[in-house]
Amino acid sequence: MILFLFSLLTSVLVAQTAYDFSFNGLDGKPEIDLSNYKNNIILVVNTASKCGFTGQYEGLESLHRTYADQGLVVIGVPSRDFASQEFAEACDVDAFTKNKYDITFLLADITHVKGDDAHPFYQWAKSEAGFMGGPKWNFHKYLIGKDGNLIDSFGSRVKPESKKLVTAIESQL
Repeated sequence: MILFLFSLLTSVLVAQTAYDFSFNGLDGKPEIDLSNYKNNIILVVNTASKCGFTGQYEGLESLHRTYADQGLVVIGVPSRDFASQEFAEACDVDAFTKNKYDITFLLADITHVKGDDAHPFYQWAKSEAGFMGGPKWNFHKYLIGKDGNLIDSFGSRVKPESKKLVTAIESQL
């Protein structure tokens, strides 16, 4: 019981925001340190190149091109966690996203987004979003505010161009 209370107190005293996390970049590119995007809106999306939702890359790129100058940062996080629907090699992800979708937004290295091996950002985001807030499939979206706190979580079926997501982004810019 004492250990539990100590753990709870420690977690309250060391409150985290998205700015406490970073991702490895795709294919040897520099680290993506979220603290570099303070005062921006950040959309973090777990992606997969061989999924029924892969077409959402177009919408994510459109969001990036439309709102980047106003402070939106889009970060794709390729993951093989759902039916291994991502390439096994980062170079294949890079080639696919550039050749098929002309992706210019940031892409992290292939990363675990669920379970005990989930990247610390995803563990934090899931705890912030609540029990149902973790990714259930590819293209789950987390919207992070200018203060580094989670604004909302959007499931895979919420398309990047959906009114729900666009309204949430525009309300924060």
